[in-house]
Amino acid sequence: MDRTLKAISLLLSYPTRELQGAMPEIGGVLASDSRLTAAARRGLRPLVDSLRDDDIYDLEEKYVMLFDRSRTLSLNLFEHVHGESRDRGGAMVSLIETYRDGGFEPNTTELPDHLPVLLEFLSTRPFAEVQDTLADAAHIFSALCERLARRESQYAAVFAALLQLAGVEADRDTVAKLLEQPEVDPNDLEALDAVWEESEVLFGPDPNAGCPQVRDMLSRMDEPQNPAPGSTGVAAE
Repeated sequence: MDRTLKAISLLLSYPTRELQGAMPEIGGVLASDSRLTAAARRGLRPLVDSLRDDDIYDLEEKYVMLFDRSRTLSLNLFEHVHGESRDRGGAMVSLIETYRDGGFEPNTTELPDHLPVLLEFLSTRPFAEVQDTLADAAHIFSALCERLARRESQYAAVFAALLQLAGVEADRDTVAKLLEQPEVDPNDLEALDAVWEESEVLFGPDPNAGCPQVRDMLSRMDEPQNPAPGSTGVAAE
């Protein structure tokens, strides 16, 4: 198992007391990975320390305000690719098939495109496959990193680390298109209701059925789709 990918998956998971107790080991794994630059490893320390030492309720609140109340910071990757389109349902089914084909059965209530779930799966795969998959999502990681940095969030360092592991530079034009999407104040409940209004994601048979590799599933990430005028661009829960 790639312990660094597993550690990053845990960093991006909802904070729990169990996670807090595991932070010394998680921090040690990240600090010892030579695939990350010394600067990247240093950048992760404040988040590791915060997740280890801060009040659990404060950690939970910060996490929800970042990742659950902002579509542009969603950890569900297909949200940034397909938005509310029907293509998202087919992509979900194909990704689940890919997990199962690799002997991986997610034991979670999260959607299959949830980044911590994907990273846990990738931690069991050859690193060449890992890099291909992360490279396909590099522009999403770059946009998330920049948005989080603007908010002075310690989570920005996680996406900087993922970009290093991907071994590529994200396409600037593609990142710029993602960053064009307006952000909503997480405290503006009326605006949040409009953005997160439920839209059905259909988990029906994929017309392009089969069990393609993860890279094939995520290859369309270099074609982000902006919501049409008047569209809510929502994610399903």
